Amino acid sequence: MQRNLTQGNVTKSMLLFAYPMILGNLLQQFYNIADTLIVGRFIGSDALAAVGASFTLMTFLTSILLGLCMGSGVIFSMLYGADKQDELKNYIFISFVITGIPAIAIEVLVFLFTNPLLKFLQIPTVLIPMTKNYLQIIFCGILFTFFYNFFAALSRSIGNSTIPLAFLALSTALNIFLDLLFILVFSMGVSGAALATVLSQGISALLMILYCLRHMPFLKLQKKHLYIHRNAVSQILQYSLLTCIQQSIMNFGILMVQGLVNSFGVTVMAAFAAAVKIDAFAYMPVQDFGNAFSTFIAQNYGANEKERIRSGIRSAIITAFSFSVLISLIVFVFAKELMLLFVNASETEILAVGIEYLHIEGACYCGIGCLFLLYGLYRGLGKPGISVVLTVISLGTRVALAYLLAPIPSIGLPGIWWAIPIGWFLADACGIGYYLILNRKKGLPLGSP
Repeated sequence: MQRNLTQGNVTKSMLLFAYPMILGNLLQQFYNIADTLIVGRFIGSDALAAVGASFTLMTFLTSILLGLCMGSGVIFSMLYGADKQDELKNYIFISFVITGIPAIAIEVLVFLFTNPLLKFLQIPTVLIPMTKNYLQIIFCGILFTFFYNFFAALSRSIGNSTIPLAFLALSTALNIFLDLLFILVFSMGVSGAALATVLSQGISALLMILYCLRHMPFLKLQKKHLYIHRNAVSQILQYSLLTCIQQSIMNFGILMVQGLVNSFGVTVMAAFAAAVKIDAFAYMPVQDFGNAFSTFIAQNYGANEKERIRSGIRSAIITAFSFSVLISLIVFVFAKELMLLFVNASETEILAVGIEYLHIEGACYCGIGCLFLLYGLYRGLGKPGISVVLTVISLGTRVALAYLLAPIPSIGLPGIWWAIPIGWFLADACGIGYYLILNRKKGLPLGSP
């Protein structure tokens, strides 16, 4: 269903557009959790640690492609809101070319540098063969990830968030089925888990492409749309590269924290792998709401609906804060029960580390919820560079504090966990402060389209 976000009730429009995105990524996180559960329960803690370390690396690589596609999606939303159809078609063509080249480069480079990547992540020697085997299979699906995210971003930019959800749901169900088949029936171990992921990604990408080509008039490109000009390239690079940098910096910081966590041994790695999945599942809805909020802002910016943007900001703050408080309470109270989904009760050390992580993170989801709204706001207002700055502040603080505090004997591992919410709240303060200063001086801080 295609939705024009420049019309109708503000809160209702955002929520109706956001819920398929939220549900879709919850399904994706449900798969990740199911994958972790199956690996942890039926292969063992070593396999859980290997898959957990691989997941962090893949999230980083995927974030590069996701950032490129999200940045292009903001421009698509602006042009759609302004009803500039020919220009939109031209930008779709140019964006596909510009974002497709890095996808191919990543595909090649990760195969060439697998061993250095494993060394960078400080993977314990005993886990290297298993982790390398898993990664080499997973790397085969990078282009599938690009195709799905590009066409999903295009679909969402014109108000259709339902179709990406449908294909993602199918992919998730297939992924879980293949996991069970390859691991339990064919005894393929972590290779089976990786192969299940690649196959399901490929099918979802193919279906997304076929749907868009068949049902979206915006993809009916003519010869007059197939040209590249400097202004479009400049705009697409500005939005796509800055959003890509923001996403990749965010996940590169997580990757560096993963390396520090790995230095504490297999037990901590296994606990972190399980706890991070719970963490991601918990705040994923507010992250997707922030992305939907960005599309709402961008469409209304293109239509020059300033008052509607202000109303949207107020509504988004109330919605994100309410959800964050609720999910914080749930994760904090049920931390042990959530960890027991992934590890046996006899694994007391793994449980203790995971519960400690969730108790610290679980009390602080308002911080990450606010930060996702700030990312979406500045992207939608044509200021993606501010999102990059906030990400650098958040992740820079996280990484610096983690490496500073963890070696102190009286602090140790909890220092890594506390560094994360401290980074969130510091970036929130900077983002809100910058907005208030601009708004006081110039009114609503709109960038150039």
